[in-house]
Order: sequence, then structure tokens, then C-alpha cells
Amino acid sequence: MTLDTSFFLNDPAGDLGVGQTLEFDKNPTVLLVFAANRFTRNAARVYQDKYGIGAMDWRMLVMLTKEPNIPVARASRVIGIDKAAVSRSLGRLYEKQLALPTIPEGDARRKIWKLSSEGVMLHSEILKDALGRQQKILKNFSDRDVVQFNDYLQRLLDNLEALE
Repeated sequence: MTLDTSFFLNDPAGDLGVGQTLEFDKNPTVLLVFAANRFTRNAARVYQDKYGIGAMDWRMLVMLTKEPNIPVARASRVIGIDKAAVSRSLGRLYEKQLALPTIPEGDARRKIWKLSSEGVMLHSEILKDALGRQQKILKNFSDRDVVQFNDYLQRLLDNLEALE
């Protein structure tokens, strides 16, 4: 099934001859990016002000809780962020004594990471706030809406993977 792309376009300049561009209000990819950017910016501000870590560091706390003893490459694939950003975040978490590396077989290039006990406690504390923020963001969504929304997002992720 191919979508009619004219639905996603507008001609803002009309007679000026600039041409068509994306219609913000009708384009799901644009709306998704805008929502993700706004969500991340808001979360980063809250987490930085309240806990002294950024949004990326919170993602890594979640990742290390979900999959302890994980290498950078695996974390990068799972959360869809480049390895350099994951490494920088792990470096910050290490400096704050929230994450600890293990070097298997003495090969520093193959470090695996896990949360420290302080990291586990911070994750638990932030999780309460994150769930509260999520409740506010999903206000007026039914359980069914959330399941359907998750399905749409998963299909987008699957399609993005196919592009790679």
C-alpha cells in the first residue's frame, strides 16, 4: 500500500514559486520528531535539575537495569543511539559512580557495563518520576489507545530498520 504524499505537503509561498514543503500538522514523521524532541528536552531539564543527569544518561540507567553486563555496541543497537554517545554517557555515569565496567579477558575494548548500587537506587528514584510524567503525557489516552499507539510506533521502528 502506497500513501498519497500530497496529503503531507503544502505550498506555503503560493505564487512566490518557492514550491512545496512538508505540512507540519498532517505529517506523522514530522509530528513524531517534534514530539520526541520536546519530550527529550523536557525530560533532560527535569532529570538534570533534579538528579544531575541528562536524558541520555537516564536511558542508559534503564538499559543497564534491563540488560546488566552489556557492551556498548549492544546498548547502541537497542536504543538506536551511536556508540560514541553511549560511551560518553557511560563515562559520565562512571564518573558519578552510577555504572561500573568489567573488562572480560583483559581486553579493554570489550568492556561490559552494569549499574552500581548507587545507580540502582537512582534508577528506582527516577523511575517514579518518569512514570508520573508519562501519566501526564498520556492523559486522555485509554489503555487501548496506548496499545494501538505502541503498535504504530513499533511498525515505524520496523520500517526504519528496513531502511537501514
